[in-house]
Amino acid sequence: MQRITYGGLAYYQFDSLMDSELKHGIFTRLGGVSTGCYHALNLSQSTGDTAEAVAENRRRMYAALSIPSERVVTSWLVHGNAVRRVDETDLDQNDVRADAIITNRRGLALTLRFADCLPVLFYDPRRAAIGIVHAGWLGIECGVLPATVRALREAYGCDPRDIRACVGPSIGPDKFEVGADVAARIQSAVSEPVVLVGNSAARAVPGGTDNDKPHVDLWKAARSQLCEAGVREIEIAGLCTASNTHEWFSHRAEKGATGRFGALIMLTD
Repeated sequence: MQRITYGGLAYYQFDSLMDSELKHGIFTRLGGVSTGCYHALNLSQSTGDTAEAVAENRRRMYAALSIPSERVVTSWLVHGNAVRRVDETDLDQNDVRADAIITNRRGLALTLRFADCLPVLFYDPRRAAIGIVHAGWLGIECGVLPATVRALREAYGCDPRDIRACVGPSIGPDKFEVGADVAARIQSAVSEPVVLVGNSAARAVPGGTDNDKPHVDLWKAARSQLCEAGVREIEIAGLCTASNTHEWFSHRAEKGATGRFGALIMLTD
């Protein structure tokens, strides 16, 4: 990934999405106006932050990519595998409820918010279609990533082999410790081993000691599900949000008292 600064903001872009017909970015928490535990570029209105601060933060994010605020579609998250196809009729509705949104409409930006869950951007350069997904462990369990690949194929005729999928900053395996029941549920949805236990978990945690507490590698889980769905080009950021709360909001590391960072993608006119 490439790190870019704009004024006081900082955001990352994927190498595989550096295409002239795309605008995209995964924005850090830097450069906003929110205070306290929401410092600084909190983009979520559901965290307890003020509406005025969130509105200004969103304006700054859009300005960094020269995107008009009236051309942005977002979604209320449901922590499932619902995929919604959106167009201009969704701009003023504020009723999109899904963990994945897709479009082939140019000049229409898609954005979602995160604080440890996986931001996943999709782009098919052949069919000129895009998508954005919020994939927490529940999303991995219920298959929101393969569901998005299917939706892109059904809606726009995308061949999975043409789709580029990019997994952004999110909680890494060294920080994602879970109970045995959650680990089993995630593993049941993935064909490759993604649960680290005992010595394996200790090796995943810098300075860790041998223990029986499972850790889960959501990055590997996402790659596995995408590969099984037929996607060949996959880029994983490998940046752990819980390990760097200077740049990222982390629900796990900050014990829930935090904001949400934003990811955005748009096909240009």
